[in-house]
Amino acid sequence: MAMSDDLKAIEAQVTEGLAAAESMEALEALRVSVLGKKGSLTQIMRSMGKVSPEERPAMGKLANTVRGNVEAALKARKEELGHELMERRMAADACDVTLPGRRLSQGTQHLISQIREEIEDIFCGLGYTVEDGPYVESTWYNFTALNAPEDHPSRSAKDTFYVVDNAPGTMLHAEETNVQGESDILLRTQTSGVQVHVMENKKPPIYMICPGTVFRPDTADANHLPQFTQVEGLVVDEGITFGDLKGTLDYFTREIFGKDRATRYRPHFFPFTEPSCEVDVSCGVCGGKGCRFCKNTGWLEILGAGMVDPNVFEFCGIDPEKYTGFAFGIGVERVAALRYDLPDLRMLMTGDMRFLRQF
Repeated sequence: MAMSDDLKAIEAQVTEGLAAAESMEALEALRVSVLGKKGSLTQIMRSMGKVSPEERPAMGKLANTVRGNVEAALKARKEELGHELMERRMAADACDVTLPGRRLSQGTQHLISQIREEIEDIFCGLGYTVEDGPYVESTWYNFTALNAPEDHPSRSAKDTFYVVDNAPGTMLHAEETNVQGESDILLRTQTSGVQVHVMENKKPPIYMICPGTVFRPDTADANHLPQFTQVEGLVVDEGITFGDLKGTLDYFTREIFGKDRATRYRPHFFPFTEPSCEVDVSCGVCGGKGCRFCKNTGWLEILGAGMVDPNVFEFCGIDPEKYTGFAFGIGVERVAALRYDLPDLRMLMTGDMRFLRQF
């Protein structure tokens, strides 16, 4: 068969192939079979040297014409297929632009943040200031200045996150070392250390709360979290009595839990205060009659409090003969659990929007 016949056959083959190509993949396969390195037209172009000198100009011109026609036809079909593909995509993705758009749901504060701010508002309404302090403390501020002795269980490595040891050449203040001279830098286990900072830097009268995150190496369970939010309060002034403490906390519990809730004060021990007490609020589920939620006692424990120990005033340079005061500590997560009857504190940490949207 003459070369001219082969070229015409290739052109006819391409015409048929273009009509049958319904996808970009099929079109590419046709292009490779004709114009690829091993394609039929490429092979003919490479064999042009075997054509006699008299026929070579005519065959070369015909081959170039066929190649140009094939490339133009492939390009045209590619554009046509691209247009068809775009039309199909537009039809599949079509939407009714007259339909109303989707509204974004309105965000809200996390329940813990809500209750923390509510507690702040209650005490700010009583004239208290809101103070803040460092998350990383020394044992002086976290324990010693709060009258906790060296052998107090809370100072154990099992109950506290110690984050820095005494490295060679490190300069430490005296209050940042224990009796063995080792560094005692830790993640604060309570926000009471902020009270020490304030008493060192401000003169009485002091009426303050210090909300913030605290850290304890507890295993997360229904009643414990290794990281939680605490609100500590402190009052230092002349003539402060236990009656002032009770009046303040009675007011707080009724504002946060409801006007119908009763309070109860039970003797307890805290190194920071003397005398000390645990404060209970009447159960909101049974109205104080006793149920499973309050373990049939009618009461729910909510916070610890007491009159500031004179030793603490002496550590901070305040005259205990002139000034008295009281302090208290509130767990925000516990308030949330008691207020909304939550059976497990971990529910506050999961980020489950089905739960959080309720508040």
